[in-house]
Amino acid sequence: MLRAVSSASLLLIATSIAAHAGGDPVQGKHVFNRCMACHEAATDRDKVGPHLKGVVGRTAGTAESFLGHYSEAMKSAGAAGLVWDEANLTEYLRAPKLKVPGNKMAFGGLTNDDDIANVIAYLKADPKP
Repeated sequence: MLRAVSSASLLLIATSIAAHAGGDPVQGKHVFNRCMACHEAATDRDKVGPHLKGVVGRTAGTAESFLGHYSEAMKSAGAAGLVWDEANLTEYLRAPKLKVPGNKMAFGGLTNDDDIANVIAYLKADPKP
């Protein structure tokens, strides 16, 4: 009996650690509520900022529907090869003005690493409307 409890506890801990490392898309949806005034993730509808549907893996400044609205800084970052992978999104979500100086995004960034990981997991999960 004790062995079963120990195995179950270890499995729960391992699952929790794995979820933390890769983020939780359900929690990420809640965090993304802070972004929804300017961005959409579940559709390709632009708002003040570009839609973020399919953003993971996309080159910065290249969402077709938003091409005429990107800042020169964001277009230049994309032209220089900035791709929104997990590492770059992490840096950008933490400090947008440091990652892409001169970009137009007014949001100051997320300070909690779990929130950042969760938002990225949400964006990677291809949210549905």
